[in-house]
Amino acid sequence: MTHLLSKRFPRSRPGRGRVVAAVLGLVAALGLGSLGEAQAAPGHAPHGRAQAAPAVSPSSSAGRWTERPHGFASLAGGTTGGAGGKVVTVTDQASLATYAAAEEPYVIRVKGSISVEPFGSDIVVASDKTIIGVGDTGEIVHGELHLNPGTSNVIIRNLTIRDSYVEGDWDGKTTDFDAIQMDSADHVWIDHNRFTHMGDGLLDIRKDSQYITVSYNRFTHHNKALGIGWTSNVRTQITLDHNWFAGTKQRNPSADNCAYAHLYNNYLSGQVADGDPVWTYGNWARGRTRMVIENSYYDGVQHPYQADAAAELVQRGSILRNTTGRHDAWGAAFEPREFYAYRLDPAAAVPALVKRFSGPQRRIGVTLRVPADYPTVQAAVDAVPDGNDVPVTLAIAPGTYREKVVVPAGKPHLVLRGTGRHRSDTVIVYDTPAEYGGSTGSATVRIAASDVTARHLTFSNDFDEAAHELKGEQALAMKTTGDRIVFEDTAFLGNQDTLMTDSPKLTTVSRVYIRDSFIEGDVDFIYGRATTVIERSVIRALSRGSTTNNGYITAASTWKDNPYGFLITRSKVVSDAPAGSYHLGRPWHPGGEPDAVAQVVFRDTELPAAVKAAPWTDMGGFSWRDARFAEYRTFGPGAAVTADRPQLSDAEARSYTVARYLNGSDGWAPYDRH
Repeated sequence: MTHLLSKRFPRSRPGRGRVVAAVLGLVAALGLGSLGEAQAAPGHAPHGRAQAAPAVSPSSSAGRWTERPHGFASLAGGTTGGAGGKVVTVTDQASLATYAAAEEPYVIRVKGSISVEPFGSDIVVASDKTIIGVGDTGEIVHGELHLNPGTSNVIIRNLTIRDSYVEGDWDGKTTDFDAIQMDSADHVWIDHNRFTHMGDGLLDIRKDSQYITVSYNRFTHHNKALGIGWTSNVRTQITLDHNWFAGTKQRNPSADNCAYAHLYNNYLSGQVADGDPVWTYGNWARGRTRMVIENSYYDGVQHPYQADAAAELVQRGSILRNTTGRHDAWGAAFEPREFYAYRLDPAAAVPALVKRFSGPQRRIGVTLRVPADYPTVQAAVDAVPDGNDVPVTLAIAPGTYREKVVVPAGKPHLVLRGTGRHRSDTVIVYDTPAEYGGSTGSATVRIAASDVTARHLTFSNDFDEAAHELKGEQALAMKTTGDRIVFEDTAFLGNQDTLMTDSPKLTTVSRVYIRDSFIEGDVDFIYGRATTVIERSVIRALSRGSTTNNGYITAASTWKDNPYGFLITRSKVVSDAPAGSYHLGRPWHPGGEPDAVAQVVFRDTELPAAVKAAPWTDMGGFSWRDARFAEYRTFGPGAAVTADRPQLSDAEARSYTVARYLNGSDGWAPYDRH
């Protein structure tokens, strides 16, 4: 976009640090904004042991799931699965087998039900893989995930694995059709799965496998639930927490010669009652296992916990109801907190928690961490497959990312999330002006995909217009063309053309919702033809040093048949520009397009003294009076009701609400979650 007035005069613009400080003060005063997810820094384990995990367990998560493993799988370098690799979605056995066995890392999403043939066959899983169900319906039927000796760094979560049981083979003596089997593997996290009705064991962790965590799983409708060991060595380290064993008979778990077995907040109920006096039991520390059980819940269980003479078992804080048989506890075992931090739930709360949160969860998805697993934001975007149809989160750590980012139209359903405490902690910035690549090419971030959300981030174009004399000084921090785009607790920093919300073509309607955010600029710095709601936000109109005209907040180019362009509501405009030197907007007709007829409403928004008494102006030979400009209940020193300031009536205002702007034909309502 070009502007009419020369910008060849001094500008007064505070340094970025002062701007950020001022913004934070304004946000605090208005009660706007929100905090990002804080990431705890790893500590150091005592006694020279491996580095401890962050002092936050899944128990402290409102949704009871996290992006990283805890317990023993978090030690000795941690378990990252397929992080750093491509994300793929599989719907058939051949694709699953190909990606699972590949040498390179992959994040493999299982969508829908995959039936394995021949019945009971193995799907071999190689190192550096994440296998995760899409929503709560991803499942593997009649088959086993198998980790061969030497396999390392595997995450299996949010899946159902079921139904390889052979009728009449209750003890699994003729088949070996486990749900998951691993031999001499290391660094494996098995989380939020459901295992049921398989041919032998549900989960077999064998032959000195190490650094294992099994969390929030359901083991049901089976004889042998979970076996660990089958070795005379004493090497395996395993954490089992928040698992539900229901309708199982034995191995809940059976832990044979484990160096360390930490069991906490597990729930054992509905044990198969077949009168077997020995081989119906709960937890068994076999051989020389050292086992610690904490705050678990046993309901109607025979032999809830027992230990061989050479084993050591410590039990504390558990609740037992209607239990019989052995309740062994002897020896010192070990202290789990010497290895990693964790938080115990009260034993009384365990049944309700585990019933609600164990097994596959609809909201568990794929998270790509920047820069831990992907060096740049663009690298993480590139890892997402074309045609992506389920949410993928890019968790971006605090820092400044000097790069340009493009989210192509073929990669929808992304969430870009800064993980710092404040949006200013995580900044994506570049410094290209329109002189070098055009207006679109100047954008630091371009979002062409639909269904994209950004939270807790700052987007900036720090091209210094005061230091350069160019014909094309437009410098976008953000351009969107997709539909159903959400920005929450974000900041957009720039000068001319800071934020462009657009659509693929004039007659296509795209919608954007911006909430609890901050936008700064001077000339046309909120512009485009998308239907855009800016709510509960701060808009900073920068001074360019003029006493008469410092710029224009909006430059809408709404399609004439679209009743909704920009709605700025329940927000605050601030400026240090001289009184009466800023326009609320002007009508942009790109290329002289007559069917682009701007529509803008400021409602319930505070305006500063910098706003002109006649705040709308012409552009490119088109009169502002032919556009659709209005105010409703604006207030503050820059607000007034005059002949040059069209006002909505109360009746008209009922047609210019957040819902009317955004709902469309699909009922999109991103504001509802607030």
